[in-house]
Amino acid sequence: MNDALLLVARILIAALFLGGAVQKLISPVGASDLLAGFGLPVALIWLALAYNALAGLALVAGIWLRPVAVSLAIYCAGTSVFHFIPDDPWQMSIFVKNWAIAGGCLALAVAGAGRWKVRWAKAHPT
Repeated sequence: MNDALLLVARILIAALFLGGAVQKLISPVGASDLLAGFGLPVALIWLALAYNALAGLALVAGIWLRPVAVSLAIYCAGTSVFHFIPDDPWQMSIFVKNWAIAGGCLALAVAGAGRWKVRWAKAHPT
């Protein structure tokens, strides 16, 4: 049962990052405007897109889970500052969600991927 729950947890958290990558690909304007509003290079959106996609796929596959999960926790904590707008309840809910997702990522880093993950085939000498 634990392995199944870890797989579901990995997929649910990954869905957020994979969806974010697709959103940045299809409609980069919102994230670009957010970056520009903070004086950051708009080109960072493509780096964020690639990171979201690769990290999300790694979570689903269960590969490099601990370092990826820790990096995602740091990413969520860092990007939460973009949403710290106390006068905007919607942005504040995103701010809190980022911290909750960071907590979920840290829990995955502690628990590991479980048995249901992609395993690399070991080369056999001929």
